[in-house]
Amino acid sequence: MLGTLSLVLAVVGIVVPVLPTTPFLLLAAACYARSSERLYARLLGQRALGPIIERWRRSGSMAPGVKRRALILAGVTFAVSIVLVGDLVLRVGLTALGGVLLAFLARIPTDA
Repeated sequence: MLGTLSLVLAVVGIVVPVLPTTPFLLLAAACYARSSERLYARLLGQRALGPIIERWRRSGSMAPGVKRRALILAGVTFAVSIVLVGDLVLRVGLTALGGVLLAFLARIPTDA
């Protein structure tokens, strides 16, 4: 159940800027690896997600293109959210959260 909940949150995190996709995706993979070979294999078999999970499990890194897309998407999403939100406190919070997320993503190693 935790794996499926994490996967749902990861998918929602693709479009919701304050919900991190990658940690939930990796948690789902870890849960499935321990509880359901079928669901784990199905997750790894996904064309868009499987290689990312495999690379992370193998080397703790991201492909340069994946990292670049993640940084751009997170930056644009947070920037748009900050512009659209009228409340100053929310703007400051989104700015801080976006900065932390971008710093986290920037620190993830890349390999070719």
